[in-house]
Amino acid sequence: MLVDPNAPFFRALWVRVLCVLLPLAWAVFELWSGSPFWAILFGAAGIYLGLALFVWRRPDA
Repeated sequence: MLVDPNAPFFRALWVRVLCVLLPLAWAVFELWSGSPFWAILFGAAGIYLGLALFVWRRPDA
């Protein structure tokens, strides 16, 4: 895995939300500025982080 969702750094909800929203917001900015390649890259990173930090994460960790 690229990110360890059970690391102590990701314990706080606001950290996980911020780590997902920042790449997605940057993807929107890149798409708005006319760079679809970077928008897809950052969008994929945001989606991956969302899955890793909210879906695949063990709730007891």
